[in-house]
Amino acid sequence: MIERWNRDQVLALAPDASSQKAAHGVSSPGKWSNTGVTAEAVWGECKGSGSKPYRACVDLSGPAYRCSCPSRKFPCKHALGLLLLWSADGVPGADEPADWVAEWLDQRRARAERPAPAPRAAAAAAPDPRRAEQREQRVAAGLEELDRWLADQVRQGIAGSRRHDHWDGLVKRLIDAQAPGAAGTVSRLGTVLGGEDWPARLLSEYALLHLLVTAHRREPPAPTARGRVGFPTSKEEVLAGETVRDRWDVLGRRDEEQDRLITRRAWLRGRTTGRAALVLSFAPAGQTQTLDASLVTGMTVDADLAFYPGSAPLRALVATRHGAAPAAVPPGSGPEQALREVAAALAGDPWTDSWPVVLDGVVPLRNGGWLLGGPDGGIPLHPSAGTPWRLVAASGGRPLTVAAEWTPQGLRPLSTWDEEGRVVVL
Repeated sequence: MIERWNRDQVLALAPDASSQKAAHGVSSPGKWSNTGVTAEAVWGECKGSGSKPYRACVDLSGPAYRCSCPSRKFPCKHALGLLLLWSADGVPGADEPADWVAEWLDQRRARAERPAPAPRAAAAAAPDPRRAEQREQRVAAGLEELDRWLADQVRQGIAGSRRHDHWDGLVKRLIDAQAPGAAGTVSRLGTVLGGEDWPARLLSEYALLHLLVTAHRREPPAPTARGRVGFPTSKEEVLAGETVRDRWDVLGRRDEEQDRLITRRAWLRGRTTGRAALVLSFAPAGQTQTLDASLVTGMTVDADLAFYPGSAPLRALVATRHGAAPAAVPPGSGPEQALREVAAALAGDPWTDSWPVVLDGVVPLRNGGWLLGGPDGGIPLHPSAGTPWRLVAASGGRPLTVAAEWTPQGLRPLSTWDEEGRVVVL
């Protein structure tokens, strides 16, 4: 039986704030009829503006959503409202799903059991060695130009870097050189401007770019360096490699938009292995329905994960899901041990800019800025966290287990757990 989600977990699934507000408007029992829930799904009919009610159902093991409404948002307000009603224990249990729900679930099972199609001949063919060599030459030339540019910045000084368009020309040349990873890193340099320590932070970023160029010159370049430069590893290659099975705690997720592309980061940690994992999905701005919504904060998923190659593997794909596992507060550590873990990750991949940590026995403290502290020290919060009122309220002065995303600028809180072990999405 899937453990009933709480309100925070449901609202975290909403694609935007307006969907959260709309979901509250359709979450009252009076809006729904013919509702029911089994171990596999929750369903119901919601009265709308037309003569026929909208039929909404959620496959809880996915989760996956279906609704007869015309909304292009995913999940829609009706699916979210139904889940809110369920979270408030407002949906009665049933021995078996309604006929239309059972039909949909059968269709999903049939698609899951269907063998994967054979790869196309063009996709299965080996890459053209001549084109691959041409790209290697373009990338090498682009990185050499990047290194000369970095040397010029150090020699001439960084006062001119205060303009946010200072790096635009270099970004375009790196894209032309087919080094999109390096181009993306350069394009984000403008985010370090501002604040008293911006010169030191900018020089640190320049040093990491120089290290990337130097690492790529080695023969052969390490997979980590090639990945950071922008040489892709296909999903098929990743899924063909070894997998790691564990009960993965979903610590939280975060969406961010850059250049009209939304990136969803879902952070996981293995209950037995202790491994960290990052599952990414992407969508054009305004098309959040294509983002992966299957990893619900606070869930524990029994699954096989396939990791992308690297010295400190983090990014992963969900290869096989074996179902949900009983959710519980994930095991954590003190700030000192968490920072040692981050240091080990940085030793393997110096370009790591985020890493999931679970801190145990910490409280939010204010010491100039906000930090999460425990008996063996504390870690500052990211400036974007502002005043963490939800975290302060959840703590009430008592120690908490907090999942957070480590960044060089501080921690971004993801989730915490209350006295009864229920997740609080931050």
